[in-house]
Parts: sequence; structure tokens; C-alpha cells
Amino acid sequence: MRLCTGMVFCSLVLGVSSEGWYSFFKEAIQGAGDLWRAYWDMKEANYQNSDRYFHARGNYDAAQRGPGGIWAAKVISTAGKYFQELLNQYYFGGGTHALENIQANKKAEEWGRSGKDPNRFRPPGLPEKF
Repeated sequence: MRLCTGMVFCSLVLGVSSEGWYSFFKEAIQGAGDLWRAYWDMKEANYQNSDRYFHARGNYDAAQRGPGGIWAAKVISTAGKYFQELLNQYYFGGGTHALENIQANKKAEEWGRSGKDPNRFRPPGLPEKF
């Protein structure tokens, strides 16, 4: 636990730019909100094969906030990935389908954080609301 806390703190310190702590934290909080909104939209849409789109969109929106948003997207996405892997390994028995899904979501998240269009992952027929 100490190692994880230390890694998060170090990444936070390294992520702060010359713009200052206030703007970095503001961007990080807004970026976390973008990820949260994408998560709830995904749950509301309840649309088959749309998870990669929502992962990419949430990371894209967070990255548009600036360095703080990118940092928040990386931390939250990484934590989510590790949590999914733990659940897959210990609760679901470590199936390969779940690991493939985790890797595909990771690629979609990286795509969104890089500033590329998240609509690449948009499934056909997803309502325009999303």
C-alpha cells in the first residue's frame, strides 16, 4: 500500500507543470468528473459493445482539460484496470475473454488520452444522446 501511495504521489509531483498546483488540481478534478460522466453514460446507454467508446470518450474529455486531466485519467484508468484484473483472476477464475476485454479497453483509453477522436470506437446504432 505504501508503494502504491508513493507511486501516486510521485506521478502527481512529476505531472504538475509550471502553471501551478491550483490549475493542475482543478484540471484533475474536472478530468475525474469527465470519467465519471462517461461511466454513467455507459451505464445509462446499456448498449452492447459500447464500453470501448465510453472509455475512449471519458479519457478524451479528461485529456482536453490539460495535464491535470491527463494525470487523473491515467490514475483512474490504471486503478480500474488493476481492479478488473484482480476480479478476473480471483473471482471469475482468470478467463482469457475477460483479459482480452481489459486489453481492448486499455487501448481505447490510451487512444482517447492521446487526443484522437473517440468516435472510432462508437458502435453503430448508439443513440445520438451519447
